[in-house]
Amino acid sequence: MSRLGVALLAALTVVLLSATGTIAAQAGQPHSVAAASAATAAASTADGAVASSGIAVPGIAAADAFVPRVYGEFDPGLIISDANFYDSLSMTEAEIQDFLEQQKCAPKDGVLCLADFRQTTTSQPAEGGQHCAAYEGARREPASRILAKVAAACGISPRTLLVLLQKEQSLLTRPSAYGYERAMGYACPDTADCDAQYFGFFNQVYNAAWQMRQYTEQPDRQYKIGAVPVQYHPNAACGASTVRIENQATANLYNYTPYQPNPAATGDLAGEGDECSTHGNLNFWLLYSKWFGDPQTVPFPAFFGACTNLVGGHGCGVPRWPLAPLPALS
Repeated sequence: MSRLGVALLAALTVVLLSATGTIAAQAGQPHSVAAASAATAAASTADGAVASSGIAVPGIAAADAFVPRVYGEFDPGLIISDANFYDSLSMTEAEIQDFLEQQKCAPKDGVLCLADFRQTTTSQPAEGGQHCAAYEGARREPASRILAKVAAACGISPRTLLVLLQKEQSLLTRPSAYGYERAMGYACPDTADCDAQYFGFFNQVYNAAWQMRQYTEQPDRQYKIGAVPVQYHPNAACGASTVRIENQATANLYNYTPYQPNPAATGDLAGEGDECSTHGNLNFWLLYSKWFGDPQTVPFPAFFGACTNLVGGHGCGVPRWPLAPLPALS
């Protein structure tokens, strides 16, 4: 290849890789932002499930009685692509702020809408490896800045975080004091009340993103890529079916909310399903579709390499080969 051809290929590669973002050098035990509690968090991750069951029906803690344009049928094995789930550069702080301001927000309990919410945050250490990078705390940070900084630190898309906030507590449209305490449904198991040491907006957002990164860096758990039985409801009598989980992002969602919607839920997206329906992961798919388009898209053709589409939750980093000396002109 000519010197010009090599240079052009190098430039194109750098542009493409920079567009995907990179996971900063950042594996350890879960911890509370307020106080370390490795034992409690480790217990919550032993079976993978740390969030609420997702039993909420459309109109309750997520879908707000809408049926957006959807892109094909709900696929329980591929709820969202890795590219869309992990792209920490998908929105800037300003874009997040604009998005929050566009929401029709009806707060209660005297709380502010997320567009106006601020909180003093605490610094969090880097975990090492490809886990979460350090988070530098600051006084009175707006919600948009918290979301952008947490997304960058843990390599999770701010779009993913926004959808989780709405899916769990309708926090973008109907914020409440209860909702701010349990913003991401983190440490809210099916069999007990939420763990109060994880209450608070920043605490919830950081720990939920941390947990998604933990699932990614330690993927050998109950819900992982491959054929896995997934229940329809916390009541085992409602049954289960085998789901062929296709990617790490979908595995993460099942580890966080370990149920799939049953045919009664997927067959009537505007309805409530039946007594065995759960809507958590279905609502995640619906909300992402409403706000950001097809959840399954990828930015680059496969021949560019898996890392350009953040497959497995990791970007390509900075390529070294284009920086090597170019061949001499003949």
